[in-house]
Amino acid sequence: MKFGMNLLLWTTQMEEKMLPVLEKIKAMGFDGVEVPIFDVNPAKWQAWSKRLDDIGLERIAVTFCGAEFNAISPEISTRQQALERNQLAVECTQALGATLLTGPYHSALGVFTGKGATEQEWAWSIEHTQKMAEKAKNSGVMLGIEYLNRFENYLLTSAADTVRYVQDVNHPSCQMMYDTFHANIEEKDLAASITSSAKRLVHVQISENDRSTPGKGHINWKAIFDALTAIQYDGWLSIEAFGLTPPDLASAAHIYRRMFTSEDQLASEGLAFLKSEIKNRTTIACP
Repeated sequence: MKFGMNLLLWTTQMEEKMLPVLEKIKAMGFDGVEVPIFDVNPAKWQAWSKRLDDIGLERIAVTFCGAEFNAISPEISTRQQALERNQLAVECTQALGATLLTGPYHSALGVFTGKGATEQEWAWSIEHTQKMAEKAKNSGVMLGIEYLNRFENYLLTSAADTVRYVQDVNHPSCQMMYDTFHANIEEKDLAASITSSAKRLVHVQISENDRSTPGKGHINWKAIFDALTAIQYDGWLSIEAFGLTPPDLASAAHIYRRMFTSEDQLASEGLAFLKSEIKNRTTIACP
């Protein structure tokens, strides 16, 4: 199992000023980072691949789309733009030296129609992701589809939805990820939702109920870690948390007050929490 830190706690755009942050993340004991990809210029990410190699951090790519790149828009031009943009995101993932691209790119974040997804919207998204998955296959990249809570999207809002979605895409380069923040809102049984996803699960994001330090809120972590142990999950566990900066992300994530002492505190305590939970279960399983 590997431990990662999502860089959205600090930035939505990778810049030189992130280098000291990355070095600090490495020193804390993280294996890698989740890198936000919104600038879909592969040349930029080749440079960051070298920097991350030099620091000794592995990486996972993460992206999401706004209204202008909505794979389920009724406008064919918008759907085409979404496909072109997301295929470029796959190329950026490859350039970054990552083999996994996660996120809710199946549709647009924060765009609603006032009702649930239609069969046509589902079909548009499936077609989009099938084409994206073929690009991913040729690039050596796996897609990790993320479901969100009902306040952020309306296409995929549960593990059951996402398992069915991946089955309909029916491509070896398309699987799913699991985010504890969204699951905590939407799932009736956290353990059951993990168990039902076991065959499709390629990534797990660890996020507290208030998006701050893992282990300091009210999520039922025992149920989550017991279930991950039971299905013998051995992939990445990555911390995802948000603060008041950057302002654009804080606004999108509806973060209006500071809920942790510092980014360093959140990352270091969060990592200690993850390692403790895994160690405890490993010790129990292997006395």
